[in-house]
Amino acid sequence: MVPRTSIHLASYAAAAAAAAAESGKLSSIFVSPTLNNNNSLDKFLKNDCKSGKIHIKDALNHFNNMLHVHPPPPTSSFNLLLGALSKIKHYNDVISLYNKMVAVSHSTDFITLNILLNSFCSLKQSGFGFGVLGGMIKRGYSPNVVTITSLIKGIFVEDKINEGVRLFKKMVELGYMPHIKTWGTLINGLCRSGNAERALVLHREMSKGNVLFGVPFRPNLVTYSMIIDGLCKEGLVGKAVKVFLEMREKRISPDVVVYGCLVHGLSDAGKWEEAKAFFNEMVDQGIRPNVVTFNILINALCKEGKIEEASKLLGLMVQRGEKPDSFTYNTLMDGFCLAGKVDNARQLFVSMAAMGEERDVISYNILINGYCKCGRTDEGWRLYKEMLQKDYKPTVITFNTLLTSLFQRGKVGDGRELFDEMQRCGMTPDSSTFNILLDGFCKNNCLTEAMELLQLLERTGHKLTIEIFNCVIDGLCKGGKLEDATKLFESLSPKGLVPTVITYSIMIHGFCKNGQLEKANNLFLEMEKKGCLPNVVTFNTLMQGFCDNNDAPQVFSCELPSPVSDPNSNCSTTTAPSPMKSSPEKGVHRNLAGALAWDSEGEEDERRSKRRDWWSSLVAAIEKGGDREERRRRRSWWWWWRGWLPEVDSARAAEEAESA
Repeated sequence: MVPRTSIHLASYAAAAAAAAAESGKLSSIFVSPTLNNNNSLDKFLKNDCKSGKIHIKDALNHFNNMLHVHPPPPTSSFNLLLGALSKIKHYNDVISLYNKMVAVSHSTDFITLNILLNSFCSLKQSGFGFGVLGGMIKRGYSPNVVTITSLIKGIFVEDKINEGVRLFKKMVELGYMPHIKTWGTLINGLCRSGNAERALVLHREMSKGNVLFGVPFRPNLVTYSMIIDGLCKEGLVGKAVKVFLEMREKRISPDVVVYGCLVHGLSDAGKWEEAKAFFNEMVDQGIRPNVVTFNILINALCKEGKIEEASKLLGLMVQRGEKPDSFTYNTLMDGFCLAGKVDNARQLFVSMAAMGEERDVISYNILINGYCKCGRTDEGWRLYKEMLQKDYKPTVITFNTLLTSLFQRGKVGDGRELFDEMQRCGMTPDSSTFNILLDGFCKNNCLTEAMELLQLLERTGHKLTIEIFNCVIDGLCKGGKLEDATKLFESLSPKGLVPTVITYSIMIHGFCKNGQLEKANNLFLEMEKKGCLPNVVTFNTLMQGFCDNNDAPQVFSCELPSPVSDPNSNCSTTTAPSPMKSSPEKGVHRNLAGALAWDSEGEEDERRSKRRDWWSSLVAAIEKGGDREERRRRRSWWWWWRGWLPEVDSARAAEEAESA
């Protein structure tokens, strides 16, 4: 079935193609002298539309009046109004008003069609844009550079990169000379679609003064800005800095936008000192930082946990005459909440009104989340109710935050009621919502309800991720329903889902906890064969299982694992670490090392004795029984394992082995 919207849009494009055999001559670009007895309309068209400072209600009212004026205003007057709406990005309104013009048989011209075409392309409807182009040609108009540039922009907006470049080449072949906006559209399209390096190659050619596609062109400030911004957004800040230095060598002075892109890119890359240096350089050059630049810096400082510096920067911003916007306040509030300073965030929230800045839903969400995370859930709920009283519509994030808080406090019934309220408000739950519900049911031992919800989601065609299944499998394992967890795990492949290292670790932990070490070990080997490399958490879990079940010699029946992935990754393709050099973060292995290492201060005698016995049996098992090759394999296993236990001193290990 074709969507209703597409049919409607198609009718507009068809109307553009068919409109008028009746209109023959190209109308003037300029508005005619003052419209008869309509000074208000004349002022609106000449002042408001040309300046771009229009309100949509005023525009619609004036348009309706224009349709019924006798004699009707010239087409150029309608073009001014439609062009102004296009500038403020009310593209759907442009299409709707154009349709009304055609419905009353009002003449349209080449400029009208260009505005219409640009609106379609801006709405990612380049197909309808080409329909308008066909209408132009049928009416005897020849598309110009503006027409082709709009089409190129529309194609790039739809991520059709190769088609956009081909259209650019075709444009040149047909004899159209690209202007600066066309080049900008090409460079910007490449950068925005994640092809900044491809744009950089094009830029290099332009910088050398080479003729591209038969058209000579030299880069300017705008193209440099686009390249630098694109490279920074793709994390290629080193290349972005080189382009910036090249730009200065060519004596093209950077502006606040260029500096802002660099500061943003360097901040995101964690290069805070370099970002600060560029900011200071910008100020030294007499370039006034704007609200966007300050927001970038405040955001970077908050991410680094430098909340006091971020607060001072807000003060400097106000002192320099820059008015903070809602993004500024929200960023700083979020920083305070992350630092556990919710009261400071609340003060900032209250001060927004005094500073003349209206709070938004994001402001409420940040503060509600801050209250819930620091255990002050009641205050979070009061803020939620205040939000409703002031007619702010909660978002999915609002409900997800409150649901998480309720389940953490064991209030499953309240969680159900809030989920029902969410649906009554017209909010569509996302995957995070279902994850929260399933996790909440599992952790509160409502396993039957969790399984019912999972089955309902499957029946209703929801796209279920491996993370959702991980959550339920973990709940079943911890709830003692290992058999059900195993069945769910085995059902993943038929559903087209690939278990991650987290899935395997959950199942291995479940088997170890239940004393089924052979199944745990088999699963450990299976995951490697299937290309999902174990991380140190997986290995830790298996070793702890052997430890808790007093089965040290079983460790050496395992095949020596190949590579071990990072504990934060799902699956890794890294190469195997050198046994003697591998040394992951100590914190990751503290549990494993603590279970197997020598005595720790203040430890209970029973626990200490158990550890020492296990450790001794482990060392003794290396040399006990088996042929020479088997003992060699055990030693390899041992040294590989030693590489992951930096806490264990090799001299003491040798001493223990000797005594054994």
